[in-house]
Amino acid sequence: MDFKNITIAGSGVLGYQIAFQTAYHGFNVTVYDINDEVLEKAKGKFTALSEAYKKDLGATKEQLDATFKNINYSSDLAEAVKDADLLIEAVPEDPAIKTEFYHKLAKVAPEKTVFATNSSTLLPSQFAEATGRPEKFVALHFANEIWKHNTGEVMRHPGTSQEVFDSVIRFAKAIGMVALPIQKEQPGYIVNSLLVPLLGAAVNLWVDEVSDIETIDKTWMVATGAPAGPFGILDIVGITTAYNINKMEAEETQDSLKIKAVEKLKKEYIDKGKLGVLTGEGFYKYPNPAYQDKDFLK
Repeated sequence: MDFKNITIAGSGVLGYQIAFQTAYHGFNVTVYDINDEVLEKAKGKFTALSEAYKKDLGATKEQLDATFKNINYSSDLAEAVKDADLLIEAVPEDPAIKTEFYHKLAKVAPEKTVFATNSSTLLPSQFAEATGRPEKFVALHFANEIWKHNTGEVMRHPGTSQEVFDSVIRFAKAIGMVALPIQKEQPGYIVNSLLVPLLGAAVNLWVDEVSDIETIDKTWMVATGAPAGPFGILDIVGITTAYNINKMEAEETQDSLKIKAVEKLKKEYIDKGKLGVLTGEGFYKYPNPAYQDKDFLK
């Protein structure tokens, strides 16, 4: 099972990166999103991303010109998937939104199309029935800044066929990822099983007024040698994702601290459009966040 035509559904924080990385490695890519206005914004993000590829990967003008030629756009789902060998879903981290999307997708996608969810925390088995093709459904998860942090976690659910699982692993390698097979469903895969508790603990410390954002980050950076602390990481991941994860946890547990975190994130960041690196401001201001200052750790 070889993939040539790839559709990326969703052009948000990770969706546009997945699309560009896939096109950069020679695949035909169609970017789908809900309307043409959103797709126009994605085009601007691709232009900015090309500069990162020049800086970090030494990408040539010829390579980047070829990458842009490999990318098409559509706000019509049926049109976007008509030739797709593989569709990678990167829509918002909300079970209801994802389920509704898969119901729509199942009606228009060709029989050959394999579906992969890029969900950060949700299990593929939660959506397998909605896809209408559970044997052709897996999770394929990427770390942020995928051209540098090139992990490709491929997680099967009990109904995934071995052929599909193996094919998605080969695809992950073909787009420059280190493919990480996950044989058993695990919320958060491997990366987020390690990362989410760290980020959640940082948010709790902040919301509970134990310490401030910069001190929490400074603590982690000095103690571990990490280039960014949890709030710097949250800005990269996107504060919307952090908000959605905290919201789900608050609804499930009714934990008063999580409820307070959701309210604080919404009021002070989401409602003000401070969503992280992509909007130029989150917990820090960009492009030169304070935690990168040479004196930050003093």
